[in-house]
Amino acid sequence: MEIIKKINKCKLIVNNLREKNYKIGLVPTMGSLHEGHINLIRMAKKNCDKVFLSIFVNPTQFGPEEDFKKYPRDIKRDSALAEKEGVDYIFYPTVQEIYGSDHKTMVEVKELGKIMCGKYRPGHFAGVTTIVLKLFNIIDAHKAYFGQKDYQQMVIIKKMAADLNLDIEIISGPTIRERDGLAISSRNKYLSAEERSNATILYECLSLAEDMVKNGVKDLGKIKRIILGKLEDNRFVKSVDYFEFRDPRTMEEIKRVDNGHKSILAAAAVWIGKTRLIDNMIIKV
Repeated sequence: MEIIKKINKCKLIVNNLREKNYKIGLVPTMGSLHEGHINLIRMAKKNCDKVFLSIFVNPTQFGPEEDFKKYPRDIKRDSALAEKEGVDYIFYPTVQEIYGSDHKTMVEVKELGKIMCGKYRPGHFAGVTTIVLKLFNIIDAHKAYFGQKDYQQMVIIKKMAADLNLDIEIISGPTIRERDGLAISSRNKYLSAEERSNATILYECLSLAEDMVKNGVKDLGKIKRIILGKLEDNRFVKSVDYFEFRDPRTMEEIKRVDNGHKSILAAAAVWIGKTRLIDNMIIKV
């Protein structure tokens, strides 16, 4: 396994691999690797000849009051995990290497980037799409792998790739959970022991919503009121950014189940203490 820090060197390696007709897979990450990332790496290893893992904590997707400086970083641990899983190359650039000193261009997927997490984190998804497009241009992969836990992000990246005619296949991997249902996330490290044991409230609420839909409740507003009440009753939930039902493909809000809905996305973002957690579930109707 090789760790690459320079864009030009990375492009040269990719070009050489493409000339040899290797199929290239890319797993973009911000490091602090966990089982969700490992699953994506394994998917890429299964489908591709060579796997690139990018590790870059992207400053443009963090707001001024967010956790960019304290976001967990451990390249030694991450590279050991990646090597164990058979990653061929890690792209590990500096902020200066990626953005230089006079970066002015941002990429934005309109509408989709302003709902849900975008409403509460202005500019976040413009930062995401900009860095992902830069990575796609640097690492000319055939396939790129993203987790469904960040469902809105995945939809936005797919839309960007389609709108900009990018010749890359976006592949989604399932949300990987702890035994008690909590979605695995790098930010779970911020939770205290008590907060961690109570963070399962998010998965419990999504499961309750699924049960209610499958038991024939059509009024999603009614389900939403019940869920919000359950969240507000938990003393570890500091606040709720949103709990919404959306079309999994278009991300349009759904207020009532009808015969046209084959599946519904239930998605939420809540604050457990000082930690913002997101989760979602695709409900089959």
